[in-house]
Amino acid sequence: MAEKEATVYIVDVGASMGEKHNGRHESNLDFAMTYVWDKITSTVALDRKTALLGVIGLRTDETANELESEESFENISVLQEIGNVLLPELQLLREKIVLSNADSGDAISAIVIAIQMITKQCKKLKYKRKIILVTDGRGALDADPDSITEITKKITQDDMELVILGVDFDDPDFGFKEEDKDPQKARNEETFKALTDSCGGIMGTMQAAVEELGMPRLKSTRPIPSYKGLLTLGDQAIYDSAACIDVERYPRTMVRKPMSASQFVQRLEPANDSIQSSVTVAGDGDIEMPDANFSDLSNVRSLRAYYVPDQIAPGGKKEVSRDDLAKGYEYGRTAVHISETDGNVTKLETQAALELIGFIPWANYDRYMSMSVSCIVIAQRTNTKAIMALSSLIHALFETESYAVARLVSKTDKAPLLLLLAPSIEVDCECLLDVQIPFAEDVRSYKFPPLDRVITVSGKFIKEHRNLPNEALTKAMSDYVDHMDLSTLGRDDDGNPSEYMPMTETFSPVLHRIDQAVRWKAVHPTEPVPPPYEILTRYSQPPNDLLALSKRRLEKLKAAADVKKVPPKVQGRRRNRDEIKPLSGLNVEALLDGGKKTVKIYSQNAIPDFRRALDNAESIEGIPSAARQLGHIIEARIKDSFGDIAYARAIEEITALREEMSELEEPEIYNSFARELKRKLLSEELGGNRRDFWWEFIKSKLGLIDSNVSKKSDATEEDAKLFWSLK
Repeated sequence: MAEKEATVYIVDVGASMGEKHNGRHESNLDFAMTYVWDKITSTVALDRKTALLGVIGLRTDETANELESEESFENISVLQEIGNVLLPELQLLREKIVLSNADSGDAISAIVIAIQMITKQCKKLKYKRKIILVTDGRGALDADPDSITEITKKITQDDMELVILGVDFDDPDFGFKEEDKDPQKARNEETFKALTDSCGGIMGTMQAAVEELGMPRLKSTRPIPSYKGLLTLGDQAIYDSAACIDVERYPRTMVRKPMSASQFVQRLEPANDSIQSSVTVAGDGDIEMPDANFSDLSNVRSLRAYYVPDQIAPGGKKEVSRDDLAKGYEYGRTAVHISETDGNVTKLETQAALELIGFIPWANYDRYMSMSVSCIVIAQRTNTKAIMALSSLIHALFETESYAVARLVSKTDKAPLLLLLAPSIEVDCECLLDVQIPFAEDVRSYKFPPLDRVITVSGKFIKEHRNLPNEALTKAMSDYVDHMDLSTLGRDDDGNPSEYMPMTETFSPVLHRIDQAVRWKAVHPTEPVPPPYEILTRYSQPPNDLLALSKRRLEKLKAAADVKKVPPKVQGRRRNRDEIKPLSGLNVEALLDGGKKTVKIYSQNAIPDFRRALDNAESIEGIPSAARQLGHIIEARIKDSFGDIAYARAIEEITALREEMSELEEPEIYNSFARELKRKLLSEELGGNRRDFWWEFIKSKLGLIDSNVSKKSDATEEDAKLFWSLK
C-alpha cells in the first residue's frame, strides 16, 4: 500500500512578492509559484486518496483561519483545507492565489496553523507530514524564542519535515548571495535558518528549487511477483535426488509508458447523461471511458455493432447480435468452427512451475535471442535453506561460465515460456536474471548477401568490387568512429574522463514531455506550453565539441568514399518548375514518345490512364479535363456498386486524384470534386442511400486540401473541419 502523505504549502502573497529582481521578467510570486504548481500538480497526477495537501496564504488581504481572533494570526488565510485535490479544486486554487496589497503577516504564525491543520487531519496515524513555506522574507516575524522552541518541539515530536524556500535567499551550497540585501530580510533569513536547523528541516533558495524541476522525477514502483513457487531440477515425483528451491520472480526492467489520453466531448448543454458515440474498437466487449470531472466535458462511451453481408438489407449489410456469433479459426480460405464445449481442446493444460531443463556456456548464447524485459529470481526471503540452495546454484553457474535454460509456467493453464537464467553476484544481492528466449517457431531466418565479398552467378567470390569498401575507406571509417567515441567524453566531479551518457541521466523525452505539458495545462489552460527541459533534449544531437574534433575525419571519409551530391529528383509535375534533364543530356522518353496527345481515361485502368493524361497535358487546361474524366468514373463506380463491393476501388481513385492535385498545386479542382461528391451522396443521387460510402470517405481522411497543405488553397483549416459534418 502506498505511503500516506499530508503536505501543507504556505504561499507568501504579500505586496513585495509583486516585485521583480535579479533580471527576472516575472514577479517573485510567479517565480515561486513555478515550484509550487509543479509540486501540487505532481501530487494531483498521482490520483491517490492517501496523498493529501492543503494551502495557506500568507500576507493576504483577508484573515481566514481558526486562530484569526488572536492578533498575531492576522492576514493569514486557509485557501485549501487538507484533503484530496483534483483539477476543479486546482483551478479554484489558482484563482485564490493572487497578489495582495498587504505587507503584514507573520510566517511563524502561518507555520503554527499548518502544524494545527496536519495534527487535526493525521491525528496519531502514520503519515508523512511536510510543511513547505515559500516567501521572499520581507514580512515582519514574531521571533519570540519561547514560541520558536515550542514549534520546534512539536515538529520534532510529530516527525514533521519543514522546508523553507526563499526568493533570493543566500545559499552557499548553490552558490548564490544577494547583494545589498534588505536588513529585515537578512534578519528573517537568520531566524528561518535557526528554525530549520533546530528541527532538522531544510532551507534553501528558490532559484535552486526551480532549477531542480528540470530533473525528471522517477516513479518508485512496488514490486509485484510474477511467480512464487518452486525452482526444480529434475522430476521430484520420480527422482528422490531432484532439487527444489522456493523462489520468487519480480520484474527487473520494464518499459514505462507515458500517460494515455481518454476521449471526451464538450457538453453542448449541461446534462447528467453522457453522450454516446458509436465507434468500432478492438478487443472483446464494450469499452467505457471514465467519467469526466469537469462541468464542460462529458465522457465518451463506445458502442460495438456487428454486421454480416446481406444482399437484401439496405447497404448490403445486416446487423447481428453478439450472442449469435461463433468463434472460428481461419484455415486456408475457410473458417473451422470449434464450439465452446470443445474449446478446451485448443488449450494446453499446464501447472505452475519453473523447471530447469539444461545449461549452455556463455559463449554459445547470441544476444539477439533475448525477447523480453528482464526479471529477477530470488530465494524465498524468509527461507534460509532456499537462500543457501539458490546461492549454490548461482555460484556454480558463475564459476562454470554457464547459463541455465528453464521452462516457466507462471500460473496454472498459462502458456509455457522458455527462459535464460544468468547468475548475478553483487555485494548485497545474489540472484538469477532471466529473459525470455524463443521457441523454434519464433526464430526468423533470413539470408542476405555478405558485406565483405561479392558472390557471382557462377559461385565465385570477389574481394574487390565497386560495391565493397577498399582498405582506405575502411580505415577512414574506423578513424571517424574512433573520434566519435562517447564513452570518455564526459567529466566527473574531479574533472576526470567519464561516460557521456550515464544511464541514470538518460530520461525518456516523450514520457516526461507529456507529463510536463499536462501539468502545465492543468494550471495554465490558455497559455502555451513552455519548451522541454534541457536534460530531455541534451542527447538528441551529437555534442558540438565532438563534431568539431571529428570534422577532419569526416572530410577524409567523404573523400575516401567518393561521396557526390545526388541530382535532385523532379518534384512532381508542379507548374512553373523546369524538369531537371538527365546528366547525359539524352532524354530517352522523348525519343520513344512519338508526340504528346490527349489520353482518354477508361474505368478498367483509371489511375494509370489518369496519370498518363496528366503527363501528356500540354497546358494547364488539360489538368481539369483529366480530373473531370476521373471524377465521372468515380461517381459511376459508386452509383453502380452492388453494396460496398466497389467502394475500395473508388477510394483508391479518389486518393490518387487528391494526391495529384495537391502535387500540381491545383487544390481547388479536388475541393470542388469533393464538395460535389458529398452533395450527391447526401442527396442520394448516386444510386440511393450511399451514406456508408461517406463513412469510408471519412475513414480514409480524404477531406479538403486546406491552406496548411497547399498555399494555393482557398479552404481554411476551419472549412476542412466543417466539411466532415453531415450538413
